[in-house]
Amino acid sequence: MSSIAVWPLGADIGVEVSGVDLSQPLDDKTFKTIRAAWLDHSVLSFPAQSAMTVDNQIAFTQRLGVLISHHMPQFCLPGRPEVLVVSNVKEDGRPLGQEKAGRNWHTDYQFLAEPASGSFLHAIEVPPDQGNTLFIGMYAVFEALPADTRKRIAGLNVVHSRVRTWPILYPHRPPLSDEEAARTPDIVHPLVRTHPETGRHCLYLGDVMWAIEGMDLEEGQALLRELYEFATAERFVLSYRWQPGDAVLWDNRCTMHCATPFAEETYRRLMYRTTVRGERPFYASN
Repeated sequence: MSSIAVWPLGADIGVEVSGVDLSQPLDDKTFKTIRAAWLDHSVLSFPAQSAMTVDNQIAFTQRLGVLISHHMPQFCLPGRPEVLVVSNVKEDGRPLGQEKAGRNWHTDYQFLAEPASGSFLHAIEVPPDQGNTLFIGMYAVFEALPADTRKRIAGLNVVHSRVRTWPILYPHRPPLSDEEAARTPDIVHPLVRTHPETGRHCLYLGDVMWAIEGMDLEEGQALLRELYEFATAERFVLSYRWQPGDAVLWDNRCTMHCATPFAEETYRRLMYRTTVRGERPFYASN
């Protein structure tokens, strides 16, 4: 077993993990320790993993579950639909991957019936400054809400619409094709989610929220904005500064994250993400 050590990254979530080389196979005991830390801390940083190959990344992530193939294969590694490329780099005028990805607070694949449980992002090239990724622990957010608010929102369901929010979130991108829209129909998830492994409750927000089921549209959207503004307050935010070779694993079931801008005309960024399919979200009262 590797000699693993962890150091806190933030007050509410996140630890840095040392003593692990992800370019090498992990024994079961080491992987079990990492998985337990992931459930306990929601965000794990593995610094200096430049030796990790795409095959290594896939093999590690597959131990967490079944990988999701990205719904826009043009942004994936050729022949690897489970590896999303996040990059501003162009070759022969063609983008290598998805530019300006994740610039809104979100959780990955929330528009699917079974959204992502884990996401694992490996930094190949990053700018020397800027371009941080921000994380929020949604357990802490839910627990910080007033008791009457927690009671009010428990059991409510939210309509998540990739199609209706697309032109709002991505005005710089082409509209979704009919085929792309058909692959991501509206889906309903609970506003307060019970984590299927820890049993803890968290606020389940994201950038594709559209309406609250059974509530007037404007009233529901106002409530969602109120909760969103509460959740994204600075006191809940962990800012992660990337270094080349860093790899970060996070739990989408109890976090939100957001990419921040950098000088794209000056610096290159190239990152690979693998994503694990999760369970259908549910709410179970205590």
